[in-house]
Amino acid sequence: MSWSAMEKMDNALDSVDWQDWDKGLYGGDQFHIKDQFFESFPGVTVSHQYLDGDRFLRNIVELRASDLHLKAGFPPIFRMENLKLHVAENMDPLAEAEIAGFIEKLLDERTFEDLQNGHEIDFAHALQNGERFRMNAFLSMGSPSLSVRHIKSAIPCPDELGIPRIMRKLAQSKSGLIIVTGPTGSGKSTTMASLVEEINLHKNVHVVTLEDPIEYVFHPKKALINQREMGKDSKNFSQALKKVLRQDPDVIMIGEMRDLETIALAITAAETGHLVFATLHTRDAASAIERIVDVFPGVQQEQIKAELSNTLLGICCQQLLPGIDGGRILVTEMLVGTNAVRNRIRSGGTQQLRNIIMTGPRDGMFTFEQSLADLVRDRQISYETAVGHSIDVKELNRFLETA
Repeated sequence: MSWSAMEKMDNALDSVDWQDWDKGLYGGDQFHIKDQFFESFPGVTVSHQYLDGDRFLRNIVELRASDLHLKAGFPPIFRMENLKLHVAENMDPLAEAEIAGFIEKLLDERTFEDLQNGHEIDFAHALQNGERFRMNAFLSMGSPSLSVRHIKSAIPCPDELGIPRIMRKLAQSKSGLIIVTGPTGSGKSTTMASLVEEINLHKNVHVVTLEDPIEYVFHPKKALINQREMGKDSKNFSQALKKVLRQDPDVIMIGEMRDLETIALAITAAETGHLVFATLHTRDAASAIERIVDVFPGVQQEQIKAELSNTLLGICCQQLLPGIDGGRILVTEMLVGTNAVRNRIRSGGTQQLRNIIMTGPRDGMFTFEQSLADLVRDRQISYETAVGHSIDVKELNRFLETA
């Protein structure tokens, strides 16, 4: 649907007789029976019922939601602490024009035109009270949509998050590569921010962050921190990484290693005496290494294995699971760059890394199943939740039986 046609959709929704809607008298794919929204999703009541900019965004903070989704034809949908989607039960389905107008207020004119032309837009927005949000605006079947992630103003400490203690130790290294992996929404950015803040509190160093967009805002304490946003402060990650070594950094935080050039530059930076933090979207440690190696042409893979084995400090894979008492619980898998791990990376036998992790608790290593079993025993998560997120259920049961 064209942008000029938004008012037609707006008027159509405004003219709907909800009694007839409830009777199913409105046909067609563009409309849904209103009650179906509330049958499919649990309900939640919002204080601010209009898409009027910052006032509406306060709903996210007041509800303690992590995410907000705006989609034409649906009321606003919030992801709550239990990780489930909840619909705003005291709001009607949104029209395209409403969502487009809301997004337009958040973007400059040129960026809004990019959205109209089919570009996905990543950006951040802050309220006057300092609350920050990471946003992604995009088109869905031609209609404007928006996903919003609330970024807590205070950076949590590693213990509060449940980050493995070995990660805190690795983060005090002078050089090397630390990778945080996991699916979207697993808290990777928060983990990296927490570790960088630890450095900020204790080390006299220069930190440069490359982010898309900037999420947590760091205030220099013992460290000097320069935060650079892709699209504003630099064109992209690879270009920023090419120039960052001329900016005298001690620590480099890369929001995401997205392509061959970015991965190669990150490894080079770690090789040349810098401490590098980066993220990937992989499920476990072995697949993270495979992803890095496989992105390179075959003729370069042996060289990359050697470079990676020399620079890798550790990989923390993580997921966020619903806790028994509410809230979210961090579950992790930890690989540490021991001699055994480095040798395995060089030889290309990543399928054997799982065995090394299981037999390396003294080095701070453990699998998801070991972590899940501990959380079940501590009654932080249910057995059913553990099974649903386990890579190997037999291993999970074995760890629970041998405890």
